[in-house]
Amino acid sequence: MKGAALLFLVPGALAIQLPFEIPSFFKAKSAILQNVMEEVPTLHSRVAIIGAGAGGSSAAFWIGKAKERYGLDVEIDVYDKESYVGGRSTTVYPHNDTSLRPIELGASIFVKANKNMWRASEEFNLTRRTFKDEDYETGIWDGEQFILTFGGSWWDTLKVLWRYGINAPRKTQSAVNSMIDSYLALYTKDTPRWDRVEDVSTALGFESLVASTTSEYLLSKGVSATYISEVVEAATRVNYAQDTDAIHALEGACSMAADNAAGIAGGNWQVFDEFLKRSGANVYLNTPVTSITPKGRKWTVKSARGSETYKAVILAAPFHQTAIQVPQAIQEQIPEQPYINLHVTLLSTTASSPNASYFGLPEGTKVPNFVLTSRAGARKGGKEPEFNSLSYHGPIRDGEWTVKIFSMQTVTDEWLEKLFSGSVGWVYRKEWKAYPKLPPTTTFPPVKLDNGFYYVNSFEPFISTMETETISSRNVVDLFLNEHFQTGICGSNIAASPEAPNDTTPASKAVPEDDSLIYGWDC
Repeated sequence: MKGAALLFLVPGALAIQLPFEIPSFFKAKSAILQNVMEEVPTLHSRVAIIGAGAGGSSAAFWIGKAKERYGLDVEIDVYDKESYVGGRSTTVYPHNDTSLRPIELGASIFVKANKNMWRASEEFNLTRRTFKDEDYETGIWDGEQFILTFGGSWWDTLKVLWRYGINAPRKTQSAVNSMIDSYLALYTKDTPRWDRVEDVSTALGFESLVASTTSEYLLSKGVSATYISEVVEAATRVNYAQDTDAIHALEGACSMAADNAAGIAGGNWQVFDEFLKRSGANVYLNTPVTSITPKGRKWTVKSARGSETYKAVILAAPFHQTAIQVPQAIQEQIPEQPYINLHVTLLSTTASSPNASYFGLPEGTKVPNFVLTSRAGARKGGKEPEFNSLSYHGPIRDGEWTVKIFSMQTVTDEWLEKLFSGSVGWVYRKEWKAYPKLPPTTTFPPVKLDNGFYYVNSFEPFISTMETETISSRNVVDLFLNEHFQTGICGSNIAASPEAPNDTTPASKAVPEDDSLIYGWDC
């Protein structure tokens, strides 16, 4: 990357882990089960998972792990309203040409600290790609001028130190590293288990982070206001489309914690497809669920397949976006969660960099290929930036590059022609409910909505990434297994549920506690 002076500015800006809704253009590799079945009584346990994205696919995978280890008799049905697997991670082919390298439209990267995604890529023999071919010069634009440009040279480092001093980057990095150190406890054999997100926040020491804006928290750590409103805000705007004075400090720290980023060649959705394949789950795509209702001590799920009864239901989708009817007592527990409506524009261009005149620069000036934005000038009465970020994503063939633009409004063809000197070819636009709005908070939706009814997305207002969906689903599966089978993914007692016995023992051989152990994968 470009050196330590910007404190992860470039890798942080690449950390686009988006909780997107699922588009309709992608075809899944998993089999589609479309036969309509009437309710049939069964002797074994059945669990329904609603959603085939990161949370739902990994929930199926964790249950599958427990089935392998302990011989549990559990049938898993996964429902999704769309036609493919992946949810928050999906790809688009430039020019709709499958011979070209696909571009991530949604969740783009993960890092080595994201141990579930990293381990999955290794276990599933998926090829990781780095972003060295996209290591362009970076600029921070405030709507009227470039506050800073940075290419990694010693001169650029001096510019950063002159503008911000050495303490602001160091203190920010210290805060981010402290967060990461606490976060890594989620992978140990003693990982917290929780019925309430508030409890895991307390266990990890994150209460002050989620109760403060990013600006407030970093100011309290002695970081300069200029560095926060320019460098840190560039990361929060590209990652979550939210400013440092609006987004809570835990997610702000996550925005700055994406060093040595990687992605799966061909698309990160492949991890979630493998989760489902290896779980042994029945996957019902094109099958929207319309209602979930209690039936004695079980749950009836109504969908395009008909009505099916399950011992448990795991909801792994934002509740208020599903339109699923549930009992009022459950609905009242889940507060409305606002989302950011983000406009994503993908395009191809023969312009090797954006047009200098758009940025008020002399003709022929080389404009950075990675432009982040700050509202530092707008807060003082200046012009608002017209986009959140603009990034070149490498050549797709000789003399042609792909570009991704995030903005809060639709960008017009005329605007694109101006920005790229009339050298625009293929264009693809998508408006998403991209990420949850993440203001400071001290309360979260419940993980367990009722006996046998669990909510993976309760974690989303806390941390919203692909990786943390797999952590939330692992916790939910532990609660489900504890409630119904008096065990867990690794056979250990689950402190979050009072019904658990005190002496459950893993059936598999214990693994020594070290940095290589990842709870759920290793027992």
